[in-house]
Amino acid sequence: MPAPDLLSALDPEQRQVAETLRGPVRVLAGAGTGKTRAITHRIAHGVATGVYAPTEVLAVTFTTRAAGEMRARLRGLGAPTVQARTFHSAALRQLRYFWPHVHGTELPTLTESKIPLVVGAARTLSLRPDQAMLRDLASEIEWAKVSNVRPESYATVAAARNRSVAKVEPEMVGRMIAAYEDVKRAQGRMDMEDVLLLTAGLLADDERVAAQVRRQYKWFVVDEFQDVSPLQSALLDLWLGGRDEICVVGDPAQTIYSFAGADAAYLRDFPHKHPRTTSIELVRNYRSTPQVVTAANTLLAGTGSTSVQLRAQRPAGAAVTYTGHPDEVAEARSVAREIARQRSSGRSLAEVAVLFRINAQSEPYEEALTDAGVPYVVRGAGRFFERGEVREAVTRLRGAARGGAVPAESDTWVDLVRDTLSGMGWTPDPPEARGQTRDRWESWQALVSQAEAFAAESDDHDLAGFVDDLDRRANEQHAPVAEGVTLATFHAAKGLEWDSVFLVGLQDGTLPITYADTPAAVEEERRLLYVGLTRARADLALSWAQARNPGQAARRKPSRFLDPLLPDTERVTSSRKAARGVQTCVECGKPLAGAKGKRRCAECPAPYDEALFERLRTWRAETAAAIDKPAFVVFSNATLEEIATARPTSTRSLLAVSGIGPDKVTKYGDDLLAILAE
Repeated sequence: MPAPDLLSALDPEQRQVAETLRGPVRVLAGAGTGKTRAITHRIAHGVATGVYAPTEVLAVTFTTRAAGEMRARLRGLGAPTVQARTFHSAALRQLRYFWPHVHGTELPTLTESKIPLVVGAARTLSLRPDQAMLRDLASEIEWAKVSNVRPESYATVAAARNRSVAKVEPEMVGRMIAAYEDVKRAQGRMDMEDVLLLTAGLLADDERVAAQVRRQYKWFVVDEFQDVSPLQSALLDLWLGGRDEICVVGDPAQTIYSFAGADAAYLRDFPHKHPRTTSIELVRNYRSTPQVVTAANTLLAGTGSTSVQLRAQRPAGAAVTYTGHPDEVAEARSVAREIARQRSSGRSLAEVAVLFRINAQSEPYEEALTDAGVPYVVRGAGRFFERGEVREAVTRLRGAARGGAVPAESDTWVDLVRDTLSGMGWTPDPPEARGQTRDRWESWQALVSQAEAFAAESDDHDLAGFVDDLDRRANEQHAPVAEGVTLATFHAAKGLEWDSVFLVGLQDGTLPITYADTPAAVEEERRLLYVGLTRARADLALSWAQARNPGQAARRKPSRFLDPLLPDTERVTSSRKAARGVQTCVECGKPLAGAKGKRRCAECPAPYDEALFERLRTWRAETAAAIDKPAFVVFSNATLEEIATARPTSTRSLLAVSGIGPDKVTKYGDDLLAILAE
């Protein structure tokens, strides 16, 4: 294909990328701006004009899917022999070739999973971790290795970077990392991070190897450069060997893998490292309607996550919708109804996605879509009832039901559910840790919430009926799917796009998630929402639930990220007034007038015995005065309200109240039960 024809279909910015054949080049490419098109045309143009020898080009990306797409495009552009690989694939190819020549031995065996090695390491330290902890330890080992954190430095670095593994002290994690390496070496194995480390070691230690690799590859292109880790950056520098014939492409606004070691600073600071850098911005968004693009730009405006300002190229489309629902069940049913309507209007279900923050949020949507007769597929995780922790929980609950288990005096069958899940590790309060431990807790919490909702439907419901209901849900949601709606987390959706996208569960505490407790972590949560917004081509709907289950108080607020987006100015104003200290009704959210301390308007009576609530408030004030602490340190008003509503009669049922953990029960449980018994 003649070189001019290669460039004729490119927009001005894409064409500038394609024509800037000598490095260093940095391309800041906004979502939907055709970055893959630009860089593949750059490579093909360089080959067609004779600037590049095709066998001397290495294009690097992060996923096998992206590398495959790049190779397919290059074939179509007349450059089929250009290498397009992931970091690991490129490094492993070099390692397999050079290792035997340098060391005279076989390359260590690449392990498929870290888990067996982590088990062996834990055994040497007399640890007995469960599956969730094993997975979290494996993830933390991976992070430490790609971040160049040595075992002896782990505890210090982890504290500085707010890293943790549930129920494992940082010093022990450091010892685990060292023990893992010992076990791995003893078995003659290597993991995926070793592929990069060993390749970097060969290049750094053997000049002949480095010279041969640098003769082979003279031109580098790196896609998704915002996701580069310290280890990958070090390997890339060794490949370059001081040269600057490199083009990097990325978008700081789509940095959502910092927890795994990605560092967007390499993209932002690229011109400082390479002073002769040509920087180009791709801003023309070809994916989404102007309505979607405006929402995406507005979300990031004036924040630390601001990147390029997108400019929509598509015709105007439907308005972005923002909807609050009384509870998660109502939210899921509303989404399912709208998807069914779109299907009846001719939209393919393969072009529809429901995106959420965490995997455990999928269950109400699986249920609602099943009820609506809409097939679906879950991307990036098993369906809710196929997850290991859920299968085990249902099995235990079924055993309890068949064994005729009965609750303790004054408890209910829902307490039996809580007790059963407590035996697996569920606690009323979420774990501080993230990762698999948190994911597993969210799955159990979803079962507890479902039990509470099932019990609220009828006084005749019992544990056996609840287990039957769970079995029904599991059976109905296991039908084979030929074409279906995609259910996925924001993370799993990155790099994909659909005609119609529903972003759900957008309430504070879920997005940003509760454990995002630093400004940097909150900004990463904002970027997650940005990624979700920019997956939509035509229709985009954002929603949130004011409560988890039907009948619960509407205490949740829309995500703070929605403040600049929500068209309902009254709701936004109310939310902001609440943030400034102006009271709003905890039931309906309307501003309150009158006496300070009111929590409900006249139209929303309290669902509990107000005399009991006042007795609890008096006790709290006396207790706080005795320990010289503010009253809220003892219990919040919301927790006192829940106590007055639920009227727990045992330690076990106290633990089921939001805001009461084991420490609070130890300190205040006897007092509370005495007041409730009066």
